[in-house]
Amino acid sequence: MEETVRWLSPEEQHAWRSFVRLQERLQSRLSRLLQTESNVSPADYAVLVELTDAPDGRQRILDLAHALEWEKSRISHHISRMVKRGLVVREECPEDGRGAFVVITDAGRTMIEAAAPHHVEAVRALFLDHVTPAELRALAQISERVVEKLDEDAS
Repeated sequence: MEETVRWLSPEEQHAWRSFVRLQERLQSRLSRLLQTESNVSPADYAVLVELTDAPDGRQRILDLAHALEWEKSRISHHISRMVKRGLVVREECPEDGRGAFVVITDAGRTMIEAAAPHHVEAVRALFLDHVTPAELRALAQISERVVEKLDEDAS
């Protein structure tokens, strides 16, 4: 049985390609700025943000992987590298001998506290300063709707 492809209209294609280009360039620029201004990799920053948002600066390793959309092996290897640099520690989960927590250390907190102001300024300069409040609200609504659908489809 042959399925009909729903090709993108010129308007849809333009919007999609513009969105992809925006995302790629913005992520690339923010990553370079994090690296050069704060000596923090984008992956370290992502992990540290998740942990600072978590109660007590701790999160189950698999929940952290899910939040970041990382594979189990990627999160495991990355956390091991962060442990070696003293940014996080692993703690056994008392309720589940197989599970483990990742906990931010004082060094990890110091790193994110130093990097966050630079990151926020870059987000403002590269993105927020160029959209109106109405556009920002629309973008948030669109993003939330699409993420909600992606989360539904994942389960």
